[in-house]
Amino acid sequence: MVDGVVKRNNPIRVLRNNVVIYQGSLESLRRFKDDVAEVKAGLECGIGVKNYNDVKVGDHIEVFERVEIARQV
Repeated sequence: MVDGVVKRNNPIRVLRNNVVIYQGSLESLRRFKDDVAEVKAGLECGIGVKNYNDVKVGDHIEVFERVEIARQV
């Protein structure tokens, strides 16, 4: 975990050479042997990607959050 917070229910992207190769959701998020709801920056964790198992060394996993903002008139 490099920066921010990983939350179990947020969508993810897998990037290889700065190209999105998969977009979906997390299957599991673990800290040591415990299932957790979130992991903060600076901590190690295990991530399982749902319906995708071609993650390779050097791939980046981005976890993001979609926020709707009402238009201001």
